[in-house]
Amino acid sequence: MAFTRATGKHRAPSRLTRRRANLAGVAALATTGVIGSFASPALAADAEAAPVEDTGLTHIVSMGSIADEIADQAAAQEREAEEAAAEARAKAKAEAEAKRKAEARAKAAREAEERAAREAERKRLNSFRLPIAGSFVTTGYKTGGTLWSSGSHSGVDFRAASGSSVVAVGSGTVVEAGWGGAYGNNIVIRMNDGTYTQYGHLSSIGVSVGQQVTPGQQIGLSGSTGNSTGPHLHFEARTTADYGSDIDPVAYLRSHGVSV
Repeated sequence: MAFTRATGKHRAPSRLTRRRANLAGVAALATTGVIGSFASPALAADAEAAPVEDTGLTHIVSMGSIADEIADQAAAQEREAEEAAAEARAKAKAEAEAKRKAEARAKAAREAEERAAREAERKRLNSFRLPIAGSFVTTGYKTGGTLWSSGSHSGVDFRAASGSSVVAVGSGTVVEAGWGGAYGNNIVIRMNDGTYTQYGHLSSIGVSVGQQVTPGQQIGLSGSTGNSTGPHLHFEARTTADYGSDIDPVAYLRSHGVSV
């Protein structure tokens, strides 16, 4: 007796039906990220064996690739942003360091200038000069004659036309400024080194007692007041403010670096 198969009940699925089922499974796995490049050889063989209808898998894979590209671009942009930020920080640091060094150099230069200025001022205040610029001695120290009550000249006379500028020979404090008898209008200055200088026969006085004076500062104008035979400056150097304590004015000036 021949056996016959019942129509339609136990028929195996057709190849096309199996392929569709496999592709559907792949698509489902692809959407969950389980399947990518791990498709079975059989599925690959079936896919190559015959064309199939569009299942949407190609679109899913393409969208995954685009997403990866977008992620890569975002990561690249983030790296670029971080690198740019690092470069900006490095540049700002370098600029700040350059500014700090420039300020330090400027400060050092200012301090050097200030030190130089202080040193120059210190030298100036400790310097000496002639009581009348460009003048010279016309009557020397201890010259004898009847013109002087002591019998000799207690100072030196500098050539000076009436009204010539008379300056302090160095730094000191005015201890006398006014009429001095035979000296006429006169000024006595206690110098910073403890000695005294006197300026006589002035036509006018420009300082007052207690005033501080510096080298080269004008203190009066030359003239011919008091016991004088004509316009000139009588200059004395003393160990005290009193008459009779005089020392050689030329030697005194020379000891302080003044060429007389």
